[in-house]
Formats: sequence, structure tokens, C-alpha cells
Amino acid sequence: MPFNISFYDLSTWIIPLVVAITFHEAAHGFVAYRLGDDTAWKLGRVSFNPLRHIDLFGTLLFPAILLLSHAPFLFGYAKPVPVNFRALNHPRIDMVWVALAGPAINILLAALAAAAFHLIGLVPAGSAQWAADSLKNALVVNVVLAVFNMLPLPPLDGGRVAVGLLPNVLAYPLSRLEPYGMLILIAILIALPVLGTQLGLNLDIISRWVRGATGIVIRLLLVVTGNV
Repeated sequence: MPFNISFYDLSTWIIPLVVAITFHEAAHGFVAYRLGDDTAWKLGRVSFNPLRHIDLFGTLLFPAILLLSHAPFLFGYAKPVPVNFRALNHPRIDMVWVALAGPAINILLAALAAAAFHLIGLVPAGSAQWAADSLKNALVVNVVLAVFNMLPLPPLDGGRVAVGLLPNVLAYPLSRLEPYGMLILIAILIALPVLGTQLGLNLDIISRWVRGATGIVIRLLLVVTGNV
């Protein structure tokens, strides 16, 4: 397959992705610090410096591979911010707030990107298209990151929210999935669709759900920011 992705395309995708992931992780650390756990603070992870959060493969190489292979959606991840949930003031409910902080900051960034569309007319003509494409991609990347992370599977944020809110009889077995959560996720994202192709079935469940939910959130943000 010939790769025809230009530096222009990479810059309009990778920069929004790095910003989205950096703010996502910093938000987890900041809220944890405010709620009693200073683990991330002491390690310098409550920072908007992307170098403190970037994972070479997850933040740069993996998204680039997805982009170059024309994957249905762009995704990446950073080095997880360490949180000692036992150190939080109210461990169970505070875990929910810490988990929600990442997706919440992404939705805020997406809303700011959507609102900034109104300022494109102030950008010099030579840079206006790049600014517009970067803002569009920032909107998409932040919403996808928020939606994807709210899937109810630990260690994703949605899984930790579910563990914090569900009754013990459901929360405990769900929490025990955390060491295997990423393997389960990869199996659902990759292995299940491949199996479905062999069986003549569409088993691309998560991608379909992420695309649908992302579309709804983006439309809502465009309406709220006066772009529709």
C-alpha cells in the first residue's frame, strides 16, 4: 500500500493528539493531588509539558501507523499517571472524580476547538487552512479520546468510574479485570473483527460504537458553539 501522508497531514493530526493526551494525563494527576494523593505531583506528572507524558510508541508511533494505514479512527495513549487511590480523601468516590478528569478536559478542549472556528477569519491567509484543519482534528481527537476512555473496562477511565459507582457485588469482579483490561480491549478491537470477517459478520463492535457516540458528541458541541 503506498503511503501518501504528507508532513502537513501529520502536523495537523499529531499536534492535536499530543496536546489532547498531555492534558488528559495532567488532569488525572491534578485532580488526584487536589483530592489527597500527591504521587503524580512528586513525580512531576502534574504538568502540561508533553515530554513528561509522551510514550514513544503509544503517543507517536502507534497513531502514525493508524494514520498511515487509513485506520477507521485515530487513537493513542501516554504513560499512565500514577495514582495511589488509597491516599485519596475518600478513595472510592474520589477515584471516580480522578477518572472523569481526563475525559472531561478532553471535552473542554474539543469545545474550545469548536469555538475557535469562529476566529479563523483572523488568521493570516497563508495559515488559515492549516489552522482550520488542526482545529477540526483537535475536535475529533479530543472527542474520540474522551468517548473511548469512557468504555466501562478497567484500566480505562470508564471502567474505574464503573468500579466506583457500582455496588460491591458488581464492582469487585469488574475491578479484577484491570490487569487484563488492555488485552481484552485489543482482542475486541482487533481479533474479534478479524474473526467476524472470516465468518462473514460485522463484529467491529467498539469501533462502531465509538464512531456513533463521537458523531453525536461532535454535533452537540458544534451546536452549542454556534457552528450549526
